[in-house]
Amino acid sequence: MQKTALGTNRDVFQADLAEKQQLIRVAMGLAPAELVLKNAVYLNVFSNEWLTGDIAVQGNRIAGVGSYSGKREIDLAGKILSPGLIDAHIHLESSLVSPAEFARAVLRAGTTAVVTDPHEIANVMGKDGIQYMLEATENLPIDVFFMLPSCVPATPQDESGARLSFADIEAFYQNPRVRGLAEMMDYPGVANANAEPLLKILAARQHGHPVDGHAPLLSGQALNAYVAAGIHSDHECSNPDEALEKLRCGHFIMIREGTAAKNLDALLPLLCEQYASRCLFATDDKHPEDLLLTGHIDGMVRRAVHAGVDPVFALKAASFNAAQYFGLQDKGAIAPGYFADLVVFDNLTDFTVQQVYKNGTLMFDSGKVCDFADPPVSEALRQRALDTFHLPPVTPASFQTNQPLPVLQIIKNQLMTEKCGTADKIDIKKDILKIAVVERHHNTGHIGIGYIHGYGLTAGAVATSIAHDAHNIIAVGCSDEELSAAVNQIIQNKGGMCVVKGTQVLSEVPLPVAGLMSDKPLSTVNEQLETAKKAASALGVPEGIDPFMTLSFVSLPVIPKLRLTTKGMFDVQTQSYL
Repeated sequence: MQKTALGTNRDVFQADLAEKQQLIRVAMGLAPAELVLKNAVYLNVFSNEWLTGDIAVQGNRIAGVGSYSGKREIDLAGKILSPGLIDAHIHLESSLVSPAEFARAVLRAGTTAVVTDPHEIANVMGKDGIQYMLEATENLPIDVFFMLPSCVPATPQDESGARLSFADIEAFYQNPRVRGLAEMMDYPGVANANAEPLLKILAARQHGHPVDGHAPLLSGQALNAYVAAGIHSDHECSNPDEALEKLRCGHFIMIREGTAAKNLDALLPLLCEQYASRCLFATDDKHPEDLLLTGHIDGMVRRAVHAGVDPVFALKAASFNAAQYFGLQDKGAIAPGYFADLVVFDNLTDFTVQQVYKNGTLMFDSGKVCDFADPPVSEALRQRALDTFHLPPVTPASFQTNQPLPVLQIIKNQLMTEKCGTADKIDIKKDILKIAVVERHHNTGHIGIGYIHGYGLTAGAVATSIAHDAHNIIAVGCSDEELSAAVNQIIQNKGGMCVVKGTQVLSEVPLPVAGLMSDKPLSTVNEQLETAKKAASALGVPEGIDPFMTLSFVSLPVIPKLRLTTKGMFDVQTQSYL
């Protein structure tokens, strides 16, 4: 007897067949839809125009667009309907809360899908970190897709909690929510044709998935080599010339507007008829206050349109373009057969989100997100995430040095830094402060020390265990005693942020989950964080400098020009220690 094509999954296919048959009957007008959104002015992403019609929803998909009747009908006359918004590149851990809390925050902003790179927690917990995030995002009322971390650690200079080879991450490609390889930060390794990054790229391509890039200011032949290796996008562009060079080489440009890196205004010229189809919106790293006050991807749409961008181009960059890039063929459009991920806006100027439908279910309405449970995480992984600090307390002597060290100059609203000479001591009047990175994963005792200019403290110290990407403890202070007090508070809390003056803790944000996330509600974490920011500001950190987000990137040795690691000050451009 010949086997049917349905094989052992015959019952599943029969159920799918019945659903498909009913979808077609509704599309043909032979049966009423479960839900019809009447008289909607909606964006057609294929023809780049605004049309008016009824949107018939059956189950989790759109059955048809035109004239329909349904068991439930909602009149959207005077409203605007858009595909659900998609964040093309984010690290969920940077929201400082659980993935479920993040989902509650962004649903109200019209986000129905995000593409996350879990390399923050992977740098702490290795494969267990990836598995933790997969479990913590399972069946959330937003789609959470994954790009597998490509650089754990970010470079050989980093001392992280784990090292992941291409073989270590291979099994994760079997998960349908995994869509490719995340930002390839090791662009020197790619340009030098090193085997390890190339094997990771080849593995992703073998699975038919894209590879995201991370190559700030890369240009010329080095850029050609990077693209030729099989890398498809970049989210590090900070000016139009850089973006256009990469776009002309074939890259998709992820226009980023996060808490630390803000590139939207500079890259607005790309959102025009000539280039907009190659642009996606991304936030990369987004702190609680930004999520609560400025929104998520909807905030980028608003700002772009207020700056003169055609709403069609802005909304496509916020939805359809990302779906196409990541191979999400049934998402990002309002059309027959597509998933019913829909956002109701009030108008094309303010873009205030009024309702959000996820898979045809109303998940946000009248200012409220529907209740849902946090996905369970296995107990072994949960306990593992709560025990990630393995070092003894430090002392003021841990930070003493008797030689001149490089000074790192921070740049307001940018992740890039500049060189600023050397110093041999703290000089508060000249804004020369001591900065240190303390290894916390393997009790090596390594502490990198240098100086920083532009941070502004006039007393006290600030410390955080969010130190991209290895997530050791980074601290800046006005004295060795205060540096010691701040670092020890982070160790005692098993992660988080703090501001101290003398030996007194002025404010803190405990982050016990891998030293990256809280188990508290977003509003609570935001209150703690804003209180800590005010404490840092009162000690001299100037307006416009986020004391924690800015500090957290000073240790990332893949962004020019200077970075501080556990082994000392590192020149990214020359790939050498100073």
